[in-house]
Amino acid sequence: MNLPNKLTIFRVILIPFMMFFYLADFIPYGIGKIVALVIFVVGALTDLLDGKIARKYNLVTNFGKFLDPIADKMLTSTVFFLIVADGTIPHPWGAIMVTIIISREFIVSALRLIASSKGVVLAADMCGKVKTTVQMIALPISLFLAFVYTSGFAFADWFVLTVEIVTYVLLALATLLTIISGVNYLVKNRNCLKEDEKK
Repeated sequence: MNLPNKLTIFRVILIPFMMFFYLADFIPYGIGKIVALVIFVVGALTDLLDGKIARKYNLVTNFGKFLDPIADKMLTSTVFFLIVADGTIPHPWGAIMVTIIISREFIVSALRLIASSKGVVLAADMCGKVKTTVQMIALPISLFLAFVYTSGFAFADWFVLTVEIVTYVLLALATLLTIISGVNYLVKNRNCLKEDEKK
């Protein structure tokens, strides 16, 4: 097994540890949230590394093509579920956000599966890449907000408000980009949904 695939598997292995520390309220001063944040950042960095290494050294494999996008979605989806489940992102907005984001991933994955069955490879477009970038910025800030809420430290009100505003704006932007990129992806690749003409 090559290095990029090992990094991808490592990213998957990190997920339960991230969940454990995030939910470990018995760890004082919100330290568990900070550890979860660090684990998420490490996982995100492995995502950058495995792709670059695979392309640079021609180590792209079918296993990597299969697992890499799944590992990415597992990592980000887990954080979304965590910050919504504990109320870091207020209800019902958190539930609406997660539903939109997860639904988009299901739709795109299904479309890629259909395209693959027809021998067509659907590459990620720029809109989707921007959406992913915004998500990867928003999620660690969201984890930091969870730390602010649970640490017990007397943060200044203006600081808490600033972190909240930045978090909510980035997540709202990520959700909007999710909708736009999803619609754009469907429109651009709508031919994949057409029935093949019978000869």
